[in-house]
Amino acid sequence: MRASSLLVVGLLLATGAQAAERLPELPRRGIEPEGISVIGVSSGGYMATQLAVAWPERFAGLAVLAAGPWSCAQGGLGQALGQCMATRRGPPDLSVLDARLRDYQARGLVGEAEALAELRAFVWHGEEDGVVNPSLGEALAEQLAGWLASPDEQLRVVRSPGVGHGWPVQADEQVPPSQLAQCRLGGGTHMLACDLDIAGEALGWLHGTLTPPQQGTASELLRFDQAPFAARGLGKAGYVLIPEGCESGGCELTIALHGCGMTEEQIDRAFVEHSGLNEWAEANQRVVLYPQATTSLANPQGCWDWWGFTESTWQLDPLHDTREGVQVKALMSMLERLGQSPE
Repeated sequence: MRASSLLVVGLLLATGAQAAERLPELPRRGIEPEGISVIGVSSGGYMATQLAVAWPERFAGLAVLAAGPWSCAQGGLGQALGQCMATRRGPPDLSVLDARLRDYQARGLVGEAEALAELRAFVWHGEEDGVVNPSLGEALAEQLAGWLASPDEQLRVVRSPGVGHGWPVQADEQVPPSQLAQCRLGGGTHMLACDLDIAGEALGWLHGTLTPPQQGTASELLRFDQAPFAARGLGKAGYVLIPEGCESGGCELTIALHGCGMTEEQIDRAFVEHSGLNEWAEANQRVVLYPQATTSLANPQGCWDWWGFTESTWQLDPLHDTREGVQVKALMSMLERLGQSPE
């Protein structure tokens, strides 16, 4: 009898724990399909470009911080480390990457050149970046310039002296010092206390003149269940900011992708709360989606898959950088969910 009672108690406790962990679904919010942008830093920058190249007809703008050219790693970790972070193997060969793009386009694995040519793009790099060589940001800018219809009008390239690897933010009393990293050295949360509003600069370039934000945000971040979008390397939960007035639809969307070492499990909510995107989004009726990757043996730093780890165990030529990539599919499914009419 005592054993049975203990078993019942154990089952009740387990059920209660599962209920406490149950997260809400990503809501349907009737997102305006014409004004969607994607912005990412480091591995998130590489993934942002993969999304925009895979589905350029779905994105109005692309912003990349501290990352190199599209498909730089070509499905290999050695290539990623030796030519797409450091450059000890030499610079990436953009002609090889363009041939890869044309092959993908011929096979219907990425968007057509005409759609890619219409993107607006923003590229930023810190000149003291010791993780991803700043020359790789220049290579990305050169690559994009070769794709865009009018690079002088569609592409903005910014290099910041004295800034290291990470996401620059304006450090004020709203950001706890423990959630900031030194501007030049980086590390820690990778949220760089540089007094740079990179979020506002990027969004302003991608979407035109915006209303300046007020101090702080009134809208809450919703932590949602990522299980319905299950993909290797995806975390349990993601976040979304839905400003007041966007519940019934019609608002635009920005997808924000963290870098390596910047997931919720690694730096808590530092990125999703203090990137600067939320304030601009609230002032301009933009929804912000913060998907979350996770750590694993194959991916100990919680990076987005820009070198093929999600598929390389069963594919000699992983398709992580195409419409068939498992993480690309998951992220686009989140976009689709937000685009559906509110219930």
